[in-house]
Amino acid sequence: MSYLISGDPAGRRVIFIHGTPGEARGWADFLLHPLPGYEYVAIDRPGFGASGPDGAVVRLAEQAAALEPLLVARSGQWPILVGHSLGGPVVVQAAVDHPGRVGALVIAAGSLDPGLEKIHWAQPIGAWDPVRRRLSRPMRNANAELMALKPELQQLASRLPQLTCRVEIVHGEKDRLVPYANVAFMRGALRQADVRVRTLPSQDHFLPWTSRAEIEAAIARAAQGLGPCR
Repeated sequence: MSYLISGDPAGRRVIFIHGTPGEARGWADFLLHPLPGYEYVAIDRPGFGASGPDGAVVRLAEQAAALEPLLVARSGQWPILVGHSLGGPVVVQAAVDHPGRVGALVIAAGSLDPGLEKIHWAQPIGAWDPVRRRLSRPMRNANAELMALKPELQQLASRLPQLTCRVEIVHGEKDRLVPYANVAFMRGALRQADVRVRTLPSQDHFLPWTSRAEIEAAIARAAQGLGPCR
């Protein structure tokens, strides 16, 4: 697995997980300006960037398992996981699969509600082998992930009520790719977690590039949680 790293090597670790398609370099503005006292790590998720394999890794549990070696405590403080878009369910999966090793979560424009997942008419065409072979690796793997996402979210949904830790949600009301209605689902499903929501009325889906200050403020708030996630 490939990743980029910056900041204080002795500081509390913050791990950034991109959506689909995407890569670690999408978090460049964060890596160039890490908050004092933090170490920032941005990964290429399996199937993207410089990480293997070549094909798609559609199971959320496998995506979360790739984070396990990075879940390192510093002075008793476990990492804060930041997930954008499809990275949102990946960080939640990591928290439920590795209890006690995740300090808090920040979900930016996260897609958690299985009821809101729809297959676009063009996606099965993109999965048809003669077309799929003509697509770039990021696009064909993204298509495979999205087509498999609904049942993956259905499995994850049954585990959301057990999660207990600070969860910061940042979502734009004008998000047309991952509807704002995901926020209501997360509020209801994460009923034992300490959920805080920051609604951005004028923002769309691309928060890592348009709302860095809001996400960094969410990281700072997440650091105040009592954690870790269990």
